Amino acid sequence: GRRVDFKNVVLIMTSNIGADLIKNQSGFGFGKKEPEANYEKMKETLQKEVERHFRPEFLNRVDNTIVFKALTREDLQTIVDYELAKVFKRLTEHGFRLELTDQAKEFLIDKGYNPEFGARPLRRAIEHYIEDPLSEAVLAGKFKGKNLIKIDVQDEEHLKLEGFEIAEPEKSEHAVAKSQ
Repeated sequence: GRRVDFKNVVLIMTSNIGADLIKNQSGFGFGKKEPEANYEKMKETLQKEVERHFRPEFLNRVDNTIVFKALTREDLQTIVDYELAKVFKRLTEHGFRLELTDQAKEFLIDKGYNPEFGARPLRRAIEHYIEDPLSEAVLAGKFKGKNLIKIDVQDEEHLKLEGFEIAEPEKSEHAVAKSQ
């Protein structure tokens, strides 16, 4: 073997130890009334689970353990907005503007959030329900001559994509002269 110097390294390890405990929170007295107290109790329970799972020799080398709080609906909306901003940017480069209704965003959260896996499936839901159909429609020429794509809920399993032609705001001569 090779020797590795870990002098200036931050090593981040993740684990799903205790995920089953979190999933079945109600059995451990975690309720919705006192979220901070519940978090501390959950953290303590998970720390005991980590100590039960790993040997003390290993745990003595770990400087810090972080237990993340469960994602709220507001957190998920922020994640959806962040991921969609990337899609918006790519579409803008091709001359399209994208608008999603709040119902479409809620649809994505409902389809993409799994308490067991966190927000990871949310990215796949955006690919499956937005990016893939959008790519196919653009390649098929469905939005030819259109520059706005609106996305809304069609039914329980699908989103609908509609293209519109909107007039671009005209620049006045004064604005053009200022930019030169």
